[in-house]
Amino acid sequence: MKELNRKVFTTIFGILVFFLFISILILNIQSYRREYQSIRRNLDIMDERGGGFRPPVRFDEKKEFDIENMMIMDHEVYTIEISNGYINRILGHGNESDDFEAKDIANDIMETYDSDTLKIGNLYTDKYCFNYKTDNAIVLIHISDINKKLRMFLLETVLIFIALTLAIFILAKQITKWITGPAKEAFDKQREFIADASHELKTPLAVIMASSDELKVDSESEKYMENIKYETDRMSKLISALLDLSKIEEGVSRSQFKEENVSKIVEKQTLVFEGVAFEQGVLIESEIEDDIMLNCSRDEIEKLVSTLIDNAIKHSFKDKTVTINLKKNKNSIVLKVTNVGKPIKPGDEEKIFERFYRADESRSRGDNRYGLGLAIAKGIAVNHGGNITAKSENEKTTFRVNFPC
Repeated sequence: MKELNRKVFTTIFGILVFFLFISILILNIQSYRREYQSIRRNLDIMDERGGGFRPPVRFDEKKEFDIENMMIMDHEVYTIEISNGYINRILGHGNESDDFEAKDIANDIMETYDSDTLKIGNLYTDKYCFNYKTDNAIVLIHISDINKKLRMFLLETVLIFIALTLAIFILAKQITKWITGPAKEAFDKQREFIADASHELKTPLAVIMASSDELKVDSESEKYMENIKYETDRMSKLISALLDLSKIEEGVSRSQFKEENVSKIVEKQTLVFEGVAFEQGVLIESEIEDDIMLNCSRDEIEKLVSTLIDNAIKHSFKDKTVTINLKKNKNSIVLKVTNVGKPIKPGDEEKIFERFYRADESRSRGDNRYGLGLAIAKGIAVNHGGNITAKSENEKTTFRVNFPC
């Protein structure tokens, strides 16, 4: 159920934030393009109307064009007239800044760039743009105000993005709750039914087992009694697994967690299973970092470790080694259990953690396995804020559990 909630929330939140991000990006791009086109237009106007470059192509003799008194109101523009590599005069169009040294900049442009160069750089960081036409003039536009304007607009849209993302987060939570509500109700009822049914079955099963132990049988009925004991034992294990799963899915309150030495827990479980492994012709090797501490439920971690080791032994080829590795990284505790055996089928890496899923139907029933062990292991990992994955490569299968720390 937690996985369903996570997927639904991630999908809704991701889609809404994506479209919000695209909208904010488009607004900033449009704002940038408007300023860019405005600058380009001013540079082109100076080019077309003379601006010290050349006589106007179209000139109305009755209305002379006064370049000296021309005011371009949307930008701070300078026309630097040049003769034989020297500046003759500087004409300002619009409000002039005291800290903008147009003459020094013009000299740098003449030294650095070839003639017939138009440069409009980064409008967020560059201080000026220019049009250096032939060898008679430079049109220079001071864009510090544009820098501030664009950066302020960017900051405002980023703040809006953050605020709306928080709103989307809350909205996505509510939508997720509404969408998954019916599924959660059905899931809770199913879990309650399994738990209640398992509890109800325990009493009659215990009576059957006790009665079978007390019955006196002859040689002819002995095999039937063995069948009864075998099947009741199987049912008892199934009921215990169902109860464990129900408890795990309900979750353990984190207030009940304690600081535990995970290294010792893994070492203990490794020793417990050495005899089991030996009987099946399998070796166990371990590499366990000392004194790794984790705030956890000791019982659940023991169940998780024992499940993974037992699973690795049962699926290992004979005369092969099961490797158990525990170490602490910068931000997580990593437990890896590896065996050499029949690999997990491609596409089953996620399915094997589902309840009652059995990849090998022919072996599961005879081995008293019902597809619940790995589901329980996953539930324990999730309850502790971690995750569990499985991967097979060249007959080597590794189960990896990550706990945040």
